[in-house]
Amino acid sequence: MPRTAKVERKTKETQITVSLNLDGTGESSISTGVGFFDHMLTAMAKHGLMDMNIQAKGDLEVDPHHTVEDVGIVIGKAIDKALGDKVGIVRFGWAVIPMDEALVLSSIDISGRGIICYDVDIEQEKIGALDTILLSGFFESVARNAGLTLHIRKLAGTDPHHTAEAVFKSFAKALQAAVAVSEKIKGVPSTKGSL
Repeated sequence: MPRTAKVERKTKETQITVSLNLDGTGESSISTGVGFFDHMLTAMAKHGLMDMNIQAKGDLEVDPHHTVEDVGIVIGKAIDKALGDKVGIVRFGWAVIPMDEALVLSSIDISGRGIICYDVDIEQEKIGALDTILLSGFFESVARNAGLTLHIRKLAGTDPHHTAEAVFKSFAKALQAAVAVSEKIKGVPSTKGSL
């Protein structure tokens, strides 16, 4: 059965709905009101082979901060919900993805612990309407709410757009590998017996 989830979150700052299929084909319908962010989430769905529908309305008249962070929270919760009991998952995944001169490494352990180590320097403050400083907060929200140990590191890159795109694509490919199911894995992949 496909591993799917639908999660909604409503606050005074944002209203967000995420529908996710971890076993999809990369189809997406994404609207957050922040164009470059939509572009990155579309790439994440496509290259992670996740079907994602994200509809978000936030207080963009203030700035994109609440919207970006809260979308991360809801995506993280949807990943965790879709994974269910985590029986048979590979658990670990990593990818080193180039985007022209940029090169980014992402490594994931579906550990249940929600930790992020983010080492990506983007010298440009904005890409379109998206403040680049918000990317670390987005991935922190995803990691904490999905229970991921997540490392993202820039190995090379000078173009801000290319670097950001390599970040999202490398995360997507690492997640795709980590959530994969293997017939060789019996039960939950942990010596403790739980994640």
